[in-house]
Parts: sequence; C-alpha cells; structure tokens
Amino acid sequence: MTNETSDRWALPLLHAGQAQKEIMHNEALARIDMLLHGVAESADLAVPPMAPVAGQCWIVAAGASGAWAGREGDVAGWTEGGWRFVAPRAGLRLEVADRAHAMVHDGTAWRNAAVRDDGFFVGGQQIVGGRQAAIAAPMGGTTIDIECRGVIAAILAALQGHGLISM
Repeated sequence: MTNETSDRWALPLLHAGQAQKEIMHNEALARIDMLLHGVAESADLAVPPMAPVAGQCWIVAAGASGAWAGREGDVAGWTEGGWRFVAPRAGLRLEVADRAHAMVHDGTAWRNAAVRDDGFFVGGQQIVGGRQAAIAAPMGGTTIDIECRGVIAAILAALQGHGLISM
C-alpha cells in the first residue's frame, strides 16, 4: 500500500496530523458509493449524458470524448462535485440497467455475465434457456415402441432446444 491510496481501489488514505481530513474521507466514500452493489445505467455511452443525476454511474464505452475522454472502460459516477472515475479491477461486477443483466470485469475488459434472466451463457453462447413445455409420457399398449421412440425424440429436441446438446 502506498502512503497516499489503498492498494485495491486507490481510495485516498488519511494521515496523522493531516489538515482537512474530511476531503479525503468524502472522496473515499464517493468511490465506495459507486462500487458497493453497483448499478451502471449503461455500458454503451462514449459521451457523458447531458443531465446526470447524482449517484448514477456508467461504464465508459470505447471512443470516449468530452469529460470522459481517455477513460474507456472506467466506471464514471456523477456526484455533486462532478465526475468521479474508478478504474475497474478483475472481479468487479455491476448490474447494467439498459442491458437487464450484470457485466463483470475480467482484468482486461468488461464481459456480459453468464447468468442472465434469459438463460445461462458460456462463451457468449446460450446453453440453457427458458423452460419449455413438458414431454408427454408413453401411454403403453401395442404401440409402445413407436411411443417410446416419440418420447425419446422429444427429449432430444428439448435438450437441443435448451442448448445442452448440439443439433
């Protein structure tokens, strides 16, 4: 840890005998407020919004300009004192309001979270989707072989539909 900031999030540290400690303390609280159970409005804006509300955050998109120039990938939070920026670290997870799912920073870039409302994704490919209708059980009788083959075909189709096996 340096004498000026914390190791992980570069939060400003207080020093013995320091004048105006409240400034450093408030800056640390503003950054913590951005990250603790964080929600970003979007991860697709490269230009700061015209009328941000104090407490709102964004993940700065590529090609950033204006007050966000040079801050691509950072978390930008609007406060009463203006923009605050936090460089992400591996494992930072923010819910992204306009995507309706979380994004996670892997240490290099922001990635969509694997678990979302519309399914489970691996490598960007949907593996499990929404629940499908039940498969009817065979009814027995003289056509049991035909019915069993039909149920097996329905099971395979359901597994393929969910992405659990390839087509």
